Amino acid sequence: MSKPPLPPEAVALLRRPNPAVMATVRSDGTPVSTPTWYAWEDSRVLVNLDDGRVRLKHLRRDPRVTLTVMDKDDWYTHVTLIGRVVETREDEGLADIDRIAHHYIGSQYPDRVRARTSAWIEVERWHGWGSMKDNDQASA
Repeated sequence: MSKPPLPPEAVALLRRPNPAVMATVRSDGTPVSTPTWYAWEDSRVLVNLDDGRVRLKHLRRDPRVTLTVMDKDDWYTHVTLIGRVVETREDEGLADIDRIAHHYIGSQYPDRVRARTSAWIEVERWHGWGSMKDNDQASA
């Protein structure tokens, strides 16, 4: 596994609205994975969670997280980011989820009723596969 910074090819993949799966850790140590939207900004990952979701509870108790981002045109090519949530805050006015929604669907987030929390993930290690594998090995 490599440490940041990520090579330009991996950053380019992360900047696109690709499918992603986020894994958190339950209180009994079991990993739980969930599809999620994300945004890559300033070498960190922004995710946004409905306040009623259990994965937010997981992250508040144990900030360790893994995010695997798959190239939407070639799922064999993917980048996995391993890190931890270093900041959470209320998503006032749903500004963060709207930014992420615009990235994925071109419009504001449709569910305007429930409160949301933004979480910033700092990447500690990463690895790639498919066309990202060579980049991973080159930076190791």
